[in-house]
Amino acid sequence: MRRVFGVKKDKEPPPSVQDASDRINKRGDTVEEKISKLDAELAKYKEQIKRTRPGPAQEAVKARAMRILKQKRMYEGQRDMLYNQTYNLDQVSFAAEGIKDAQQTMSALKTANKELKGMMKTVKIQDIDNLQDEMMDLMDVSNEIQESLGRSYSVPDDIDEEELMGELDALEADMGMETEGDGVPSYLQPDKESDLDAELNLPSAPTGHAPGGRTNAQTEDELGLPAVPHASLRG
Repeated sequence: MRRVFGVKKDKEPPPSVQDASDRINKRGDTVEEKISKLDAELAKYKEQIKRTRPGPAQEAVKARAMRILKQKRMYEGQRDMLYNQTYNLDQVSFAAEGIKDAQQTMSALKTANKELKGMMKTVKIQDIDNLQDEMMDLMDVSNEIQESLGRSYSVPDDIDEEELMGELDALEADMGMETEGDGVPSYLQPDKESDLDAELNLPSAPTGHAPGGRTNAQTEDELGLPAVPHASLRG
């Protein structure tokens, strides 16, 4: 049977956009090389035209240069056409790559959606609210414990705050009266020496001349004490 009908050949896969673009780029490179060769020939004929005199020889050179120029224009048209095809293939390739990226993005989103749904089944909003309420209750109990431990044993609970404020205002008024004199409270002023004479109201020592022209001068001994009269010592 195989000899009669033959064996079915496997079809080659169709060329991809990248394969077609590479093929066209190679053709474009070949055409570009031909254009470069024609440019070199045109430059040579241009020099020949400058060196030859007007006449049949110059006309022959011009005819060759004209033929080369026509070929160059034809190749340039082919090159432009190949460049347009390459541009179109690049646009198609860019669009195809964009679609592939979109497909991958959609696949990743679907996978993430399934994972999130599975995780949401294990997490309930009611459980979170209950946990928050329990934490708030625990914090309140902790604050009450701290306040209870921080109470002072020496301060009574029945203290009138208005009475304390009145005493504080009176203290501030007293301090203001003390500082009216020189701006310094009395308890910060230096101590003054008391005048004993003024406190005892003692009379001052007599001064001046004694009657009869006598002076009431009293001699002192070598120790600075009042000298004793000799008459009193004899008597």
